[in-house]
Amino acid sequence: MAGQCNAEILSVSELLALNLKLPDYQRSYKWTRHNVTELLSDISMCLDPNDHKKYRVGTAILHIQDGHFNIVDGQQRILTFILIRLAIDPKFTCSILEDERYQAVLAFDKTSQFNLHENFQLIKECFASSGEEYRHKMNEALKSSLEVVVITVEKEHEAFQLFDSQNTRGKRLNPHDLLKAYHLREMKNQYEMKHAVVKWEAEEPASIRELFNGYLYPIHRWLQREKCGAFTERQIDLYKGVSSSTEYSYGRRVIKAMPCYQLGEPFEAGSGFFGMVEHYLKMKKDVETEVFSNPSFAKIARALKDGDDGSVGFSYAKQLFHSALMCYYDRFYNFDVRAVTKICLWALAIRLDMERLGFDTINKYAIGESGYTNQCAMFAQIKNARSHLDVANISISRVQNEDRKPLSDALADL
Repeated sequence: MAGQCNAEILSVSELLALNLKLPDYQRSYKWTRHNVTELLSDISMCLDPNDHKKYRVGTAILHIQDGHFNIVDGQQRILTFILIRLAIDPKFTCSILEDERYQAVLAFDKTSQFNLHENFQLIKECFASSGEEYRHKMNEALKSSLEVVVITVEKEHEAFQLFDSQNTRGKRLNPHDLLKAYHLREMKNQYEMKHAVVKWEAEEPASIRELFNGYLYPIHRWLQREKCGAFTERQIDLYKGVSSSTEYSYGRRVIKAMPCYQLGEPFEAGSGFFGMVEHYLKMKKDVETEVFSNPSFAKIARALKDGDDGSVGFSYAKQLFHSALMCYYDRFYNFDVRAVTKICLWALAIRLDMERLGFDTINKYAIGESGYTNQCAMFAQIKNARSHLDVANISISRVQNEDRKPLSDALADL
């Protein structure tokens, strides 16, 4: 027989006032300074005493047992909020601080000890540098505007099922969906919010996912001469943009430059994010269309067609070409034939170099690692070029490979 399941919204202070316990099965406290910095940054945007909005700062799943609440999900965030309360008031106490399990963690769990200490020091530093007013605003926010969705169940196995459905079997939000939610919260104008949602929903989800996974994120990394992996929720900070209320000098320059965008550079949070996605979705289509419709690029189009042997390796090389071309066009806003040809030669040459071409090789090749015929860090070269002629004049070696003769012949003809 199923037990009762209840969901309610509590302030952070109300949550911490519950008779909470850390069950033995809970993992170590693994939040780092990065996680805490991110949380404090998000909270700091909600401290305006004249702003009476409520802000959701997470979800907790609790199992009711013998008059107390075992924390099934939400431990990392709850412990961090306790650290914040202790930084506000060293005399603060709650059930977890007196819990035997928590005392055992402090005594024996080295990972938890280190992270709790490091994060508490960070929070105290933040409060010390921000002054007493910040401390007061934070305390008031914990009591009122910062809320947590708290789900309580009576049967332990149902708590684990709920946790599993949320974190494993359930459909997790894509990173770009998390960014959508973040930037909608940044927008103040209801009409702009609705307009942004309508335009976002008009796009195919697969197109937005491909834009971030295959273009925006890899290009961002390669511009820095760094390899890229999969684009996950851990990387979304790169696309949180700059708040319109920023006081940072670089931020003011960003706001002033809007709505101009540049790959690898920040943009205005909120409406600027949706404008950025729309801008690069269109640019991606324009770049791909230009190659196959402009007679000046007939030889390039033929190389892309004749060299396509249906292999995964060629598809990687082709996407590398489109990414580099997009990067070039984004910077110089022209399709100089010599520059585009050099980019094509460079991107497709790696397919002639390698019998087996995987994404790991593409990663190395894109940032100019040695071991290949061409050791040109193309994305960094484009980033540092002052003129499109700097790209047009890059020296690219023409690789020959009889095993892939159609591609060799096509590139020799460029």
